[in-house]
Amino acid sequence: MSENKNLAVDPKLLEILVCPLTKGSLIFDRENNELVSKAAGLAYPIRNGIPIMLMDEAREIDEIKG
Repeated sequence: MSENKNLAVDPKLLEILVCPLTKGSLIFDRENNELVSKAAGLAYPIRNGIPIMLMDEAREIDEIKG
């Protein structure tokens, strides 16, 4: 599934997406191909260029680099 890492996400889409839990902003983590909500402590995966904004699909995170 490494081919998913190279797919770009539309920057306009990133501007309007918010965390479904907190309604807060998201940070694009290019290295892990995820959208990160620091407020919720969750990382939402991006598959085939499509953000999966479901809490059941999100990964819990401890901290974000950078």
